[in-house]
Amino acid sequence: MGLRGEAAIVGFTELPPSRTPTEPLTFTLEQWATLSAAALADAGISATEVDGLVCSPLMESEIFVPSTIAEYLGIPVNFAEFVDLGGATAAAMVWRAAAAVELGICNAVLCTIPAQYMTPSSDKKPKVYGDALYFGASSNQYGSPQAEFEIPYGNLGQNGPYGQVARRYGAVYGYDERAMAKIAVDQRVNANHTEGAIWHDKPITIEDVLASPMIADPLHRLEIVMPCFGGASVVVANADLARRSRNRPVWIKGFGEHVPYKTPTYAEDLLATPITKAADSAFAMAGVTRADIDIASIYDCYTITVLLSLEDAGFCEKGKGMEFVASHDLTFRGDFPVNTAGGQLGFGQCGNAGGMHHVCDATRQLMGRAGAAQVADAHTAFVSGNGGILSEQTTLILQGD
Repeated sequence: MGLRGEAAIVGFTELPPSRTPTEPLTFTLEQWATLSAAALADAGISATEVDGLVCSPLMESEIFVPSTIAEYLGIPVNFAEFVDLGGATAAAMVWRAAAAVELGICNAVLCTIPAQYMTPSSDKKPKVYGDALYFGASSNQYGSPQAEFEIPYGNLGQNGPYGQVARRYGAVYGYDERAMAKIAVDQRVNANHTEGAIWHDKPITIEDVLASPMIADPLHRLEIVMPCFGGASVVVANADLARRSRNRPVWIKGFGEHVPYKTPTYAEDLLATPITKAADSAFAMAGVTRADIDIASIYDCYTITVLLSLEDAGFCEKGKGMEFVASHDLTFRGDFPVNTAGGQLGFGQCGNAGGMHHVCDATRQLMGRAGAAQVADAHTAFVSGNGGILSEQTTLILQGD
């Protein structure tokens, strides 16, 4: 069961991130159209070929999001999907699009995540951005388990819980802060060789990471993503369109997804992440092994996320992640390239579009378009998405021709 590998990413666009908006705020509907048009132009495919879309939360529409977008684009679609899995959203969008293509429902599907957190609002009816802005992806609404059992006791946001996970890891397996810092340093090298990366011109050292302020012990500031503005879109198409597109097709060979809980309070084991099942599913479906992977684009909101993902996805033994990181070169020129465009730690985390960065990173490499950061003979990639506090995990196996 699963994908046959007959759907491909044929085009993409990824905006260079910025710490502040470079232009006046535009509505996310406008951003959807602009990003999608750029991805279609990259693929060399007409909008008339598009008959499916997969979307994520939209600032202008609390409900009926897919139909709102279809109406705005003027594209009647046969498949309209809405995905809300935080940082795992992007990878989840891609496999759903591939499934729709393989089922014959669609010829081409747009998967787009708009560029900015906020859109313009009227003084007469200012926007209410909701509890997520104040409580960090939790809900303070009546009836929510988070409102009763989490927020009153201070279990909210991301920094604190990820710091708890890292501290727990240290208690169980030991903690090498220099190895953890090396994750950020190697990814910064990749960002230094990627045009448009927010940290393109700023190299760092292990000493720089360890000297940066402690935010959530044991995590330093340079081990934590910096939210910024940006956006991304990919086009998933059938084999016929893939052969006629401008780029080397990137076939979606396998996927996995596992969502066991929302908050880590309910995790059976803080150090056993959902990526284990998601990765096993993806590799089994694609019929490849860990040794076949040329590049890994792993969701990296924190260095501890990368470490646990490397272990639980099966690239190294549980508890040996720090030894693995210390003994391997994770840069684009190394023996185990990870996040070759810098990841979110080096390229920038643009909200949910930060998850799409990892799809674009792998796609760019497999298409042979990574420029100075190109990995030689890159044909097979592993991509992961992570939502919440290690609570939502989606994986992809991508291959070039």
